[in-house]
Amino acid sequence: MVTVSMRVMSAGDGYKYLLRTVAAADGDRELSTPLTRYYAEAGTPPGQWLGSGVASLDRGQLAVGDRVSEAQLQLLMGMGRDPITGDPLGHAFPAYKSVPERIEARIADLDPDLSPGAKGEAVARIEAEESERGRRRAVAGFDFTFSIPKSASALWAVADAGTQALIGEAHHAAVAEVVAFMEREVAATRTGATAGDGAVAQVDVTGLVATAFDHFDSRAGDPHLHTHVVISNKVQTAFDGKWRSLDGRPMHAAVVALSELHEAVFADHMTRTFGVEWQARDMGRDRNPAWAISTMPEELVQEFSTRARHIDAEKNKLIAEYVAKHGRQPSTATIIKLRAQATLTTRPEKEVRSLADLTAEWRTRATGVLGHDATTWAREVTENDKPLLLRADDVPLDAIADLGQSVVEVVGEKRSTWRRWNLMAEASRQTMGWRFATTHDREAVVEMVADAAEQASLRLTPPDLATSPAAFRRVDGTSVFRPKHSTVFSSELLLAAEDRLLDRSRATTGPTVPLATVEKITGRPDAEGRMLGEDQADALMKIAVSGRVLDVLVGPAGAGNTTCCV
Repeated sequence: MVTVSMRVMSAGDGYKYLLRTVAAADGDRELSTPLTRYYAEAGTPPGQWLGSGVASLDRGQLAVGDRVSEAQLQLLMGMGRDPITGDPLGHAFPAYKSVPERIEARIADLDPDLSPGAKGEAVARIEAEESERGRRRAVAGFDFTFSIPKSASALWAVADAGTQALIGEAHHAAVAEVVAFMEREVAATRTGATAGDGAVAQVDVTGLVATAFDHFDSRAGDPHLHTHVVISNKVQTAFDGKWRSLDGRPMHAAVVALSELHEAVFADHMTRTFGVEWQARDMGRDRNPAWAISTMPEELVQEFSTRARHIDAEKNKLIAEYVAKHGRQPSTATIIKLRAQATLTTRPEKEVRSLADLTAEWRTRATGVLGHDATTWAREVTENDKPLLLRADDVPLDAIADLGQSVVEVVGEKRSTWRRWNLMAEASRQTMGWRFATTHDREAVVEMVADAAEQASLRLTPPDLATSPAAFRRVDGTSVFRPKHSTVFSSELLLAAEDRLLDRSRATTGPTVPLATVEKITGRPDAEGRMLGEDQADALMKIAVSGRVLDVLVGPAGAGNTTCCV
């Protein structure tokens, strides 16, 4: 299950959706304040400041846990300014031309001596290209959504106020710890300038400036405890104190690894607090297993998964339409796109209700599924013996090495090359079944497994040929001219497989088809009256007469590759 997702937030008024559900009378509360059932106001708690970079704002007067106001969000996310003083945080957000403005500028640059026909073709091409590019907007920040597993949301939904508060604390603690991990391992900015790409050095920052907004339910009204952590694109550079923009590349690259780490960290907190055990549940073909509290009935999880059922039903409908149109099953990549389309198509308006109202409804629904009082059941689920927890040094080094090899094997089944974040994600998956005494212990073991996986991999990125001066090295000794965790790896097994494919592509002992036969087939329509295009017919001819054991046909999606050669 994906417990962390991310979307880019544009400058302007993109932040306002965070405020639509905030309860006006909710009052000031610290981030660690429990989410309890007796919030009578319709809506969600106000946002809170999060991240060690907050201390750099308002000359150090703003603190983590302080309430976020709309005016502060407008200054920070809308304008890139200090949310208290209004002072600029580095350069202002860039203003980009709109699509019509770009079209007008390019048309003005056309050769005035073009004939009317040629100019018309050029204008049409420009309009198509710029419309496809769409409007470019400045990046104000990144909205990371931290969700707890559905089984934990179901338990939180029906538990008594004290248990709800403890689950909320576990959720907030996991979010804060993963954000702290991001500050150490992910957050960076770029400095320096060249005539080409601009900044060439990736350097450390003092911390992240973020706001956290808690939400209780899904758009279908099911329990879905999650927090939107909106990270500002403005960061303070560690070595000179200047405000710059976050390097967006690692923010995107690390999302899956952060999701896997967050799920494990939250599970640890739940086990330490309640002694609950976790189990992996099969989610069907092409999907990773979902971890759930072992005593949580799957029937209750499904009862509270209305939104997922709606999306799956619409996705299946879109797949059926695709098969009817194309005569084959869609690829995995296409299914992902169809599911995203189904998510948008079935997305209902968000209904703002009080947590007290929601909890009463959830308990009634759960009681019907369980056959007895849901709150009493939740109390029994959370009363367990003290769990057995691991420390990092409890894990033998040979077990770390074995896991590292296993990580490489699994990652190598999905991709031909990989980086550190791919290994970190799989290391978290393979250690999810272990419960640790602290988040530090978990991070240490995951890091060691990832290190072992790197040792078991084949490094493709060449090492630095010269040592950078101390001024251009990070605290860990690495050069600022090489982005963190950017080394590319593969394996000898994959390279050997690639060699075998290349050998077959050079071998010309395969069967061939006479050219006359190919021309006869390509020159007439098929049973549905379709004719191959000139490029399709040419590709088919080259493959049919080549005699190569292996041929590769490359073309963009929708270009007729399947129609041509299957």
